[in-house]
Amino acid sequence: MSKPRKPFQKIIAKLQAFYGSPNPPKTTDPFEMILLENVAYLVGDEQREEAFELLRDRVGLSPVDIVTAHDEKLMEVARLGGMLPAGRVEKLRRIANITLQEFDGDLKSVLDLPVPKAKRALKKFPSIADPGAEKILLFTRTLPVLALESNGLRVLLRLGYGEERKNYSATYRSVQEAVEAELKKDFDWLIEAHQLLRRHGQELCKRSEPLCASCPLRLDCRFYQESVSAKPRARRG
Repeated sequence: MSKPRKPFQKIIAKLQAFYGSPNPPKTTDPFEMILLENVAYLVGDEQREEAFELLRDRVGLSPVDIVTAHDEKLMEVARLGGMLPAGRVEKLRRIANITLQEFDGDLKSVLDLPVPKAKRALKKFPSIADPGAEKILLFTRTLPVLALESNGLRVLLRLGYGEERKNYSATYRSVQEAVEAELKKDFDWLIEAHQLLRRHGQELCKRSEPLCASCPLRLDCRFYQESVSAKPRARRG
């Protein structure tokens, strides 16, 4: 039987002590956050940010800049962002067109809507589902919620928060509900928790072959305890 998990705030404190304080987010503008999500595909954070900066330098980060940009400039950005660049150019233009046509070119107006309507509005954009919409609302300091992407979600599942459900959305909600009572309703802390959990999932608590021996949370981790207990014990001669 696994021991009770460590309180969530102590888990975040352990990660902060291990990794240090995260850098501020690359951007907290909702339109730019959606561009950053879509400017690259299956690449690391550094390459994604390079593509985003190239978009800023070669095209601009306003909806009008992107709609009026020459295809070759957008393709240059998209190529830096990884495979399938033509599809990414189409996504960038679609993001800009939605913003111009439905939000008068100013996506910040979404932040004044009631939360359910704000989420529905943000989910009109490519690659933005509930987790992405909640991340935007968190980083813009609109909604104090623990938004989670896939790496952070995996970390909390392995620690014993929530359970795997029939689909990703149900699993996500299960984890959020399990951790809700232990959260600080403080934007700085929630943003840092999001960043630390994401980094931990990327670097140590990987989907396959997690580096449990190096993990600062292993003694509090249900996944680690179950893995250790499942290992066959050496026979005594």
